[in-house]
Amino acid sequence: MMNIRSAFLAVLLTTVIGSGAVRAQSGDTGSVSDADGQRDCSKLIASGNPDYPPYLWVSKDGQTLHGAAAEFIKTVGARAGVEIEVINSGSWGRVQQHMREGTIDLIAGAFLTVPRLSYMDYFHPAFQGTRTLIWTRDNLDLRYSTWSDLVGIEGLTVINNSFGQAFDDYARQNLTIREVPSLEQGLQMLSLDRAEYLIYEEFPGKAVIAHENITNLRSYDTPVSSEDLYITMSHQSECNTGELRGRLSEAVFELVSQGLMTQMLEASIQEWGETTN
Repeated sequence: MMNIRSAFLAVLLTTVIGSGAVRAQSGDTGSVSDADGQRDCSKLIASGNPDYPPYLWVSKDGQTLHGAAAEFIKTVGARAGVEIEVINSGSWGRVQQHMREGTIDLIAGAFLTVPRLSYMDYFHPAFQGTRTLIWTRDNLDLRYSTWSDLVGIEGLTVINNSFGQAFDDYARQNLTIREVPSLEQGLQMLSLDRAEYLIYEEFPGKAVIAHENITNLRSYDTPVSSEDLYITMSHQSECNTGELRGRLSEAVFELVSQGLMTQMLEASIQEWGETTN
């Protein structure tokens, strides 16, 4: 029975070379073998949160992810001499499970948390900073200024999301937060008075509110947390070697130093608006 890794590779290979053959790195021969042969590490599979515009969203074909983070990681690959395909491998929770299993190689945008260090490597520096905000209805004043203001109030967030290790630990011990499958669902529930607040990041929240034409929500200026997004690589990836990590790390450092993500984010915000309106 074909496992998830084989299925992803089959999709990638069909897209890239249109046949059942794959060029494997077999010693110094560079020979061609079938899909059961040695892994070709000149082609990597990445994924990420599909519910994360303008950083990532599902393309019209339903098979790939588009957005600023997708463009950035593909540029990293090109600089490092590898081809990176950014696929839609399911929900954010499923993407993280695929990283644990090594059925994808990379994630295009993850926060740094202690549990995630057990199954993936982080490439430094971070390629983008983010602000996580409290969203609520515009007729409700939570008087929010610090985490303790949320104690005793029912909130929402998207399943398997992290907002930094410190807040995650505090929320687990002190707050009542329900998880929902998607940002769209959470914002709609908040709009319909089925929760008092939602925790999510600034740019994705604004993008989805505009797309869903929700007019009765607002956010507080004081962030819950300010966290960085990193490119990560699965510990279980067959391509996770010191040599390849070194090339990718160098590419990330160079592109962050050049400020490339700023340009890509501006273009992605415009494209997201044009695509969804």
